[in-house]
Amino acid sequence: MKSTTKNRKKKITKIILIILALPIVLFALFLLYATLADYNPKKEIVVYESNEADKLKSDMEINIMLWNIGYCGLGADMDFFYDGGEQVRTSKEQTEKNLKAVKSFLKEKSSEIDFFLLQEVDKKAKRSYKINQHEEILETLSNYKGFFGINYKVFFIPTPPTKPYGKVLAGLATYSKYNPTKATRFPFPGNYSWPMGLFMLDRCFLENRYILDNGKELIIINTHNSAYDDGTLKQQQNEYLKKHILQEYQNGNYVIVGGDWNQCPPNFKPDFDGFTMDNETRTNIANDYLIDWKWVFQNKTPTNRRVSGIYDKTKTLTTMIDFFVISPNINEISIEAIDFNFQNSDHQPVVAKLKLK
Repeated sequence: MKSTTKNRKKKITKIILIILALPIVLFALFLLYATLADYNPKKEIVVYESNEADKLKSDMEINIMLWNIGYCGLGADMDFFYDGGEQVRTSKEQTEKNLKAVKSFLKEKSSEIDFFLLQEVDKKAKRSYKINQHEEILETLSNYKGFFGINYKVFFIPTPPTKPYGKVLAGLATYSKYNPTKATRFPFPGNYSWPMGLFMLDRCFLENRYILDNGKELIIINTHNSAYDDGTLKQQQNEYLKKHILQEYQNGNYVIVGGDWNQCPPNFKPDFDGFTMDNETRTNIANDYLIDWKWVFQNKTPTNRRVSGIYDKTKTLTTMIDFFVISPNINEISIEAIDFNFQNSDHQPVVAKLKLK
């Protein structure tokens, strides 16, 4: 009898240990799969090449617009759990409404804009109800060519535990009226440590190259730099980008970089209420980052708002982190941020007119 009781206790103890160990084993297997499936290309990826590229004039005026559309899920109705809010995603109806508004504005501007540089465009993600936003925008801009650089590809994001963020496939999208010789995805150096890095963006920039009639090239770069870091990743990315674009300029080429930098430009002084620095180190890009290059931005209208709560014009903190930098052989003619009161994205579009010298 005692032996039977002892065996029963051993079996019960074994079952309890197995039950306790099972979540740990499953989580370990999940991390293993996430590690094996991690999207983290170390080298540049050519996403498009053509032997029939358009030849552009070396003194042309360029109309260019940038906009982080926030995957059409971060409109004025949203707060966001990762920024201190409570919501994970907005409704499907609101997502579709935001996308419709974005497409309508892009269509409206298409008569004048040569290049659209968009960030946070989803191809297939739970957060945007698996809508292929890139394809829908490309269909709207039917006379443009579209180029896509992946910067967020995760099979499953487990946070928050009660409502997991799920699968994400998203990136940078450039839409061009002209046919380039090449479009290339360049990976930014650095990332978060394992395992956090498995579920974060793989930051990059998307470069388009165009032939000019003077034998040089026009380089259009769409960038989206790190947001949630202590400034270390931003610094690495800035240095990598600087080296790249200085080499292009030394080769005689014309360079335009635009996007969501997640930091303010050098010497930025806002002329709007509710301003806050947007990076953790609370600093602008260094004043001596690029000597003789021109930072093209405006200080009247915020381009980004905090998503810790739903948008309230009188309370919500705002900043200006969406802008251009151009090489010394390009002139700025005008710059304007379009104020939509953040109705369809936590960012606002910025339109610039530039001229090649």
